[in-house]
Amino acid sequence: MTDLSRRRLLTGAGLAVGAGAATGAGLVRFVPPEPAAAAASDELIPFHGPHQAGIATPVQERLQFAAFDLSTTSAAEVTKLLKLWTAAAVRMTTGQEVGRGATGGATVPPDDSGETLDLAASRLTLTIGFGPSFFTRLNLPAPMKELPPFPGDRLDPARSGGDICVQACADDPQVAVHAVRNLTRMATGTARIRWSQMGFARAATSSPHEKTPRNQMGFKDGTNNIAIYDESKLNRHVWVGDEGPEWMYGGSYMVTRRIRMHLELWDRTSLRHQEDTIGRHKRSGAPYGGSHEFDPVRIHNLPPRSHVRLAHPDSNDGRRIMRRGYSYSDGTDSRGRQDTGLFFIAYQRDPETGFIPLQRQLSAGDALNRYIQHVGSGVWACPGGVRQGSFWGEALFS
Repeated sequence: MTDLSRRRLLTGAGLAVGAGAATGAGLVRFVPPEPAAAAASDELIPFHGPHQAGIATPVQERLQFAAFDLSTTSAAEVTKLLKLWTAAAVRMTTGQEVGRGATGGATVPPDDSGETLDLAASRLTLTIGFGPSFFTRLNLPAPMKELPPFPGDRLDPARSGGDICVQACADDPQVAVHAVRNLTRMATGTARIRWSQMGFARAATSSPHEKTPRNQMGFKDGTNNIAIYDESKLNRHVWVGDEGPEWMYGGSYMVTRRIRMHLELWDRTSLRHQEDTIGRHKRSGAPYGGSHEFDPVRIHNLPPRSHVRLAHPDSNDGRRIMRRGYSYSDGTDSRGRQDTGLFFIAYQRDPETGFIPLQRQLSAGDALNRYIQHVGSGVWACPGGVRQGSFWGEALFS
């Protein structure tokens, strides 16, 4: 065993003990909140626990997201795939190779594609979700509906929906890409990728101890996000409780939106107008009427159609969602315009009382709508965490 492998195993063992202790105390975090940049590249985030990792987890720097369509209507075949995926996820999140690894018999392909050999785990997390079409295809009762249409949407079906999604987050992009690539290889004959999205420069913060990142409009993004260690707000707004279904207990509903930013127009807009559009000062991140980023937001100090005012819980009967988005940049379109924006990810206890009413308000009056357009969409049921010896979504099939 190499020194690196030994260190990974020892670190994983220590974190597993910590997770067990936290569970017994009724806590929801697995690792201390700290700036992502300060975390060691070989730190391990436990895969097993009462909630899936990658939700209330310190936000990593890189994202590889993929939506899959099933090629079968057999629950037995899907169960087999989920078992294979879970076993592979456990190994990859601990810095190990898939199956027998990147070497093997000379006459057969290796189990692991090999591009992360010699790389650390980089805080890799893998989170799975099931779309409404998953339940239709397998003739199972669906816990949620597709998102309704919103004014201004221009959704591309090729970048929307899917039966299963996988969110891979890590501090090394190659580690995240490797994870999705190997799950895709294992799914051959049972599922195929419908669409995927790479993300960078996390566009949300998960702790006040972190330096709030900026989105591609240059504004700090996620100042008022739910903190990963705030058990009360997580239980109230993020984790599914006794309302069921039972297999969703401890899980969460994920909404994804690919939001394209019209940066050519934005970049020709005055600073004052940009700040009026958002409702915060660009350099400091302070809300109107405040001096510092984390000063309380007093919505009546903000322009009536500003984004912060319309999105704030005080304007939405206390509704909150937990954001975990990433910036993206996918080159240019046929007219030479930047295909750049935000891959929005949000978790909530119920989309009907979370994202949907919030987005209805924003789509109807947000001044930011002039500069953005929603072009991709998805909603996913992310089941509760996986215990040792179990697999993703086992309770759904039992």
